[in-house]
Amino acid sequence: MIEKLKNMFSNKEKRVENLVSFLIILVITLIVINKILKGDEKQDEDYKNEAGVELASSSSISVQDNNLSNELEKRLENILTKIDGVGKVSVLLTYRESSSLVPIYNISSSVSTTQETDTSGGTRTTETENNQKDVIKDSSSNVVTEKIVMPSIEGAIVTAEGAKDANVKGNIIAAVEAVTGVANHKIQVFEMGDE
Repeated sequence: MIEKLKNMFSNKEKRVENLVSFLIILVITLIVINKILKGDEKQDEDYKNEAGVELASSSSISVQDNNLSNELEKRLENILTKIDGVGKVSVLLTYRESSSLVPIYNISSSVSTTQETDTSGGTRTTETENNQKDVIKDSSSNVVTEKIVMPSIEGAIVTAEGAKDANVKGNIIAAVEAVTGVANHKIQVFEMGDE
């Protein structure tokens, strides 16, 4: 490689041509790198904005998570106590992650074209594209959501008075599996101890 560079610059007439070509390639490379870095900065800003939206509403989502989790646990306890031989029941469900909010965005995009003519008669056309993605908020500055993605259930622990009987234990596992969709090896059933 060094040999080729030396050969390129050894001929005086080609030296100027090669030097100009090298400088042009260097300038183009710097422009491309600059555009790539600016694009990464814009993506970081977009991510921060979206994260800010999620952080702003995380307290309401966590309250909603707890309410939905408690409601499902209570409903499971209620139905399991009605199964023959189960008796008193307590249910704990664990989740893979918390709920996530999918906001509605107002997306606007515009393209402007500028055409310039220099003194030699050459023309240059420049296109500028502007994309803007804003989160829509209601009158009280709450984020308007498209949907809330509920977390998937990771596992379940059930304590029941009648769990000593294998048939009752199997019925409990089948019922929890049917309601939650959790595989039966992730459902643990134990006999309830004295309180």
